[in-house]
Amino acid sequence: MSTPGSSPAQEYGHPYPAAQPGYGGQPMPTSPASAQYAAPQGPAGKIRPTGIAILLAIVTLGIYTLYWYFATHDEMKKHTGEGLGGAVALLLAIFVGVASPYLHSHEVGNLYERRGQEKPVSALTGLWYFPGIFILVGPIVWFVKTNGALNAYWRSVGAQG
Repeated sequence: MSTPGSSPAQEYGHPYPAAQPGYGGQPMPTSPASAQYAAPQGPAGKIRPTGIAILLAIVTLGIYTLYWYFATHDEMKKHTGEGLGGAVALLLAIFVGVASPYLHSHEVGNLYERRGQEKPVSALTGLWYFPGIFILVGPIVWFVKTNGALNAYWRSVGAQG
């Protein structure tokens, strides 16, 4: 039985009054990611078909991969306002190339984390590139996973391609 000025939720030991916003009188939960990152405000990036990108990398003897690192990091930075950006990513790809797959997969995963979603790729995905290069198909697996996750993200925010 309720006393004047109390709600049934308070009577049964519920810590929040029934009028509190959220489900069942409880405040809406926030994910750690949504509390950590601001919502992306910039334009969506370009969808780059994985097969064509691999073909361009082979035909240009790897030069396209430098462009790919620059362009995709630049788009992610413009979209979120965070990350390496194109110029820094390009310099790292040229001078410390082995770090680039780890950094790239990490930043793609962060796009998802900012929305409170599970990361489809992370820095650990870079292990497909190195030491995965010793099984020859490792870098291809890394690229398919990372570029696929990036393309899926761009589609989810309205990019056409």
